[in-house]
Amino acid sequence: MTRKFLVYTLTFLLVGLLGCSEDSDSGDGGSGSVDRSANLLSTGASGGDILANENFDQILIEIAHVEGFRPTNAALENLRTFLTQRTFKESIDFSFRSLPSPGEESLTLAEIAQLETDNRTAYNDGSTLAIYIYFADAPSNNDEPDEGLVTLGAVYRNTSMIIHETTLRDLASKSVLITLADVETTALTHEFGHLFGLVDLGTPEVNPHEDEAGSNHCNVEDCLMQAQLEFGTGIMGMLENLTANGLVGIPALDAECIRDLQAIGGR
Repeated sequence: MTRKFLVYTLTFLLVGLLGCSEDSDSGDGGSGSVDRSANLLSTGASGGDILANENFDQILIEIAHVEGFRPTNAALENLRTFLTQRTFKESIDFSFRSLPSPGEESLTLAEIAQLETDNRTAYNDGSTLAIYIYFADAPSNNDEPDEGLVTLGAVYRNTSMIIHETTLRDLASKSVLITLADVETTALTHEFGHLFGLVDLGTPEVNPHEDEAGSNHCNVEDCLMQAQLEFGTGIMGMLENLTANGLVGIPALDAECIRDLQAIGGR
């Protein structure tokens, strides 16, 4: 699910920095006899498996990042907290792969999918569900810089995500108050909402709340899954409102989105 944001200054205060595990470059680059089929399904197809413990009680998130573009520890710990709040998983772990740059000025989803095929090492194994996130050093080919529209991230399979880290860093640099971890956290949690199957993207709505003007997004004001987060000033306005109200954090899932997740095994 592509997300576009208009780059301009926003003000926001971030929570403190927490640590993550060390880099690990083990694996066979996705070759060998690993069964990948369960990780090559459509977006939203594994919402229940991510949330509940019936088939998997652990999550392993493989962070594949171009050298020099590893995400902040703070954003990953914020993501861990988000998943702990919404899932029943007994453990949520990260592994890391540092990769050379593909040397592209921009990336298409087809190229991103090929990079996953070439580099992904973590696939579902026993009771562990694997998720792959690639942090790129190139923007999306769909960006419209002349109009100020940029793509921060997208989900394109049931356990696959792209984050355009170079674009996030450019956005964060526009303000002396916003941090990179703010932007990373918001992008990661919004895209995980789509991996959960929100809104009506594989996970049925308990009560109607899909935005008629923004497919697979929520129509509840200030929800993390609002369509306005995809276009222009949406993320900026939400974070500025949080700051104006003296709050520290990111946009949260509203009651309707949470109700949908609880109906398929989430918290």
